[in-house]
Amino acid sequence: MHNSTEKAVERAIDTMRIDMSQQLTVDDMARAAMFSKFHFTRVFQRVTGVSPGRFLSAMRLQAAKRLLVTTSLNVTDISMQVGYNSVGTFSTRFSKSVGLSPTEFRRTGGYAPRIPTSAPPTPGRTRIAGGISAPAISDRHTIFLGLFPQPIPEGAPIRCAVLPEPGTFRFDDVPDGTWYLLCHAMAGDALALEQDDIMCATVGPIHSDGKGDVLRNVPLKRVSKADPPVLLALLDTRKAALDRLAASA
Repeated sequence: MHNSTEKAVERAIDTMRIDMSQQLTVDDMARAAMFSKFHFTRVFQRVTGVSPGRFLSAMRLQAAKRLLVTTSLNVTDISMQVGYNSVGTFSTRFSKSVGLSPTEFRRTGGYAPRIPTSAPPTPGRTRIAGGISAPAISDRHTIFLGLFPQPIPEGAPIRCAVLPEPGTFRFDDVPDGTWYLLCHAMAGDALALEQDDIMCATVGPIHSDGKGDVLRNVPLKRVSKADPPVLLALLDTRKAALDRLAASA
């Protein structure tokens, strides 16, 4: 991907971030990127993995997550600040994407007590396995990885795991379908919009059809502006790190 194209997409993302309450259209984003509407949509999807509208929706919910744990604003005011005209629509969308209601998310300080998984109606027939690698990752990082039906980590994954460090993983009995393996590693604040020590990776689409094991290597990279935010409420990695230290003492 040409650097000029990535810069154009980043300009559009900066436009989204300036004021979450404004009702941006694809035309507005395309103008910021200095592309035609149709060319912009194709390029944006190629760079980020999702459509401009999907990316904006994820950014709105990520901003709402941050406001819920850093301000005393009520849910109605937060929903308006991030561009929702209906608090009901906001609460439904937030709960579906994050896995907790806005009120629960605030009460737990922005972290999930556990990562729920969706229960497939039939047992799977495929094993997905591989290795996770990362450049100079410190032992403070905790790695979340999950299988999702779309290239953005929201809602309940069909399979997930939390690893203390880079290494091997394996998901057994994966149901038939098309999945995306999404990984997120961090040592600091999960709610930060930009943070140097957050790493991520998206691998897919992965086709599971029961015809044999699927092997995938997952190289983590430092998160960039073009990476969609993680909407699923994750475990408190700081607590997980302390628990690991206590267990090894």
